[in-house]
Order: sequence, then structure tokens, then C-alpha cells
Amino acid sequence: MAVARRVQLSRDGVVAVVEICVIAALYYGSARVGLLQQLVRGQVTPLWPPSGIAVAGLLLCGSRVWPGVALGAFLVNVSLGPSLPAVLAITAGNTLAPLCSYALLRRMGFRNELDRLRDALALIFLGAFTGMLVSATTGSGTLVLAGVLSTAGFWPTWSVWWTGDAMGVLVVTPLLLVLSTARRPTDVLPLRWLEGLLLLAATVSVGVVETGRAPLMFLGFPLLIWAAFRFQLAGAAPCALAVSTFAIITAARRSGPFSGHDLLTNMITLQAFNGSASLTALLVAAVISERNETQREIARACGQLAEMVAKIATGDHPPAHPGEQGQKDSNDGPTDTKRSSPHP
Repeated sequence: MAVARRVQLSRDGVVAVVEICVIAALYYGSARVGLLQQLVRGQVTPLWPPSGIAVAGLLLCGSRVWPGVALGAFLVNVSLGPSLPAVLAITAGNTLAPLCSYALLRRMGFRNELDRLRDALALIFLGAFTGMLVSATTGSGTLVLAGVLSTAGFWPTWSVWWTGDAMGVLVVTPLLLVLSTARRPTDVLPLRWLEGLLLLAATVSVGVVETGRAPLMFLGFPLLIWAAFRFQLAGAAPCALAVSTFAIITAARRSGPFSGHDLLTNMITLQAFNGSASLTALLVAAVISERNETQREIARACGQLAEMVAKIATGDHPPAHPGEQGQKDSNDGPTDTKRSSPHP
């Protein structure tokens, strides 16, 4: 028994180390991609995918993988930070933020399936908007204290940092949660495959139009509603990521609705659009999932009721309880005696 327990503990330790290394690698790799669209001091972006990867990793693997988040954050910031103490402070903020989001979501009874409206609202307002306040405040404050950012630049940097981390949670975390439960579809009708291909083609086409000169970013919303209504989170999460990515590319090119405006105005426009797109996708997908589950429960209840009615109609019902049968006999006995006895 002791040997088996030691083997199990050793196996769990190996699995934990592998998970930590995977989280760190994904964090670092996605950070390098996110930095391609940096806006402030080479390290603040409008979409920070590592925050979404960190929250998803904690939700899927538990709090034991937090060293992977810390390691990935340190490797990213060590080449960007002005000094080692500043890097450690920023790393601490980037690690504590997803841990806070994870703790808040678990306290609210969050389910990784995101099939309830309360789960979508919790991810939006607790996981993204509330938890990411920690990293934005810590990072922006550290840059000011380190002397690489003026006091006047604190709030603009803080706003970009916070919205970038929040958008990472809103866009990337749902996608990873979907991928973690993805299975090869079976018994899917050909028309369903055709609809999925049409949605993919429409998303790419709208993306090409969005990145052009005309301000046609609103064309992404019908796609989000279509994806959420027909495919729930499995379609809404990738579609929201695609629409947000096209919007960021448009903002980086300063075309469409982002032409002729300063950085602050473009950031407000971009984050308002990305936030609205993510909110629309998550909320519609959650509502449709709840509706489908309610319909399934009603169908199950109707089936059980039909079985009960069929049994009653055919007389196939369980016999009376022995105690009840005895009580019935005792009640019937005196009545029969009274009927058979002659009048005095």
C-alpha cells in the first residue's frame, strides 16, 4: 500500500511538472505574439493572450500550475523590464491577477462548460474586469516607480494594460475551455458541416472587409450571433477571437474607423468594439445553451410522464404495500359482517 502510494505521488508530481512547463511555454509563446501589436513602451498591448492562457490553465489544472504562470511572465519581462526588481514586481502582478480571477470564479461556482448565463457573467465581470485590475495596477505603478514612465502617463498606460489583459481573458479563455472538451463529432448531418464551412468563409470575408479602408467593423456582429445561436460556445469563442484579431489589425494600420485619431481615441474605440463583441458572443452562447438544456429536461420529464401513464393504462402498477393491504382488509371485514348479519 505504501509503495503504491509513493508511486502515485511520484506520478502526480511528474504530471504537475509537465503541466507547469506547458503553461510556461504557452504563456511565453503567446506573449511574443501579443507584443507584435504593442502600443506603450514595447510591452503593453490591446490584447494580451497570456492572461487568458493563465486563467484557463488554472481553471483546467488547478492552482498547482501557478509556477508556470510566474515562470512564463518572468521570461517575457526579463528582456523588457528596466531592472530586476521591476521585472520581479511586474511578474508578481501578472501571476497574482489570474490567481485572483481563479479564486473569484471558483467561489462563484464557475463551470468550465460555460453553459449557464451566470458562468458567462462571472467570467466577464470577475475573471476579466476584476481580476486583471491587479496586473494593470502593479505593472503601471512599477513603471512609474522605476522612472521609465511619467506620472502623467500612468492612467493611459493603466487603461491599455487593464483592457488588454481583460480582453485576453474574454477572448482566449473561452476558446481554450472549448478546446479542452473538444471531441471528434459523430453523427453530424452534412448540412451541419456545410453551415460550419459557410460560417468560416463568412468570417474570413468579413475580416478582409474590416481591415480595409471602409469603417465596416459592425459586420462582425451578425457572425457572432450566428455562431453563438447555432454552435453555442464552440462557434462563438473562435469567431470572437477572429473578429477581435481583425479589429486589432485594423487599428494597427490606422485604417477604417481608426484613421485620423490619436492613440487614446483609437484605444477607446478598439476596446469598446472588442468588449462588445466578446460580451455578445459569450452571453448569447450561454443563453442558448441554457435554453437547450431546459428543452432537454422538459423532454425527459415528458418521457417519464408518458411511461407512467402507459403503465397505469395497462394496469402494470406495483401492488399495494402489505401494511396498506392489511389495513384495507381490516376495514373491509366489519363492513361485510354487518351486511351479512340479520336485523334484530
